[in-house]
Amino acid sequence: MKNHVVWHDGYVKRADRNRQNNHKSGLVWFTGLSASGKSTIVHNVEKVLFGQGVRTYVLDGDNIRHGLNANLGFSREDRRENLRRVVEVSKLFADAGILVLAAFISPYREDREYIRQRFKDDNFFEIYVKCSVEECERRDPKGQYKKARAGIIKNYTGISAPYEEPENPDMVIDTEVLDLESSVRKVVEFLEESSLLSIE
Repeated sequence: MKNHVVWHDGYVKRADRNRQNNHKSGLVWFTGLSASGKSTIVHNVEKVLFGQGVRTYVLDGDNIRHGLNANLGFSREDRRENLRRVVEVSKLFADAGILVLAAFISPYREDREYIRQRFKDDNFFEIYVKCSVEECERRDPKGQYKKARAGIIKNYTGISAPYEEPENPDMVIDTEVLDLESSVRKVVEFLEESSLLSIE
């Protein structure tokens, strides 16, 4: 059946939408342990960009699992499929002229490389929100680490499942060193310098 499905090109192109928005579209991928600060940073970055007139949208790991990926668990295979779906949705959003801010633990280098390849030669940036397991566990805002230590949650990243640190991220935000305001400012400055937020 797949061989008989043909992509239909519309008359309004991504470049047209980018010109209308006066900024480029693409994907900024935030990776890091649970409780590292990804979602908090991403939503605050979105708020700043929205105030600047940038059309942006946050795809958050927990939110996605309430709907689109509600049928997936946390096995290696399900994690891979979770991210595969997210990157395809991100490509559609980017085509629609939206700057996507995605916050996902995405613990495996292989999966993050897959995402990068799907956005090859496109506007893609990987930001590593760095924070030690010890500090994340100390914060534990949702009580997930405690449940993982008790064996209630299986395959929990950092406890019973691995997190492979990015080797060459485009940016590192160390939330054990930087406060929220500084983290958000650094991300926004990075995006401005990348020329994503304007049309050249």
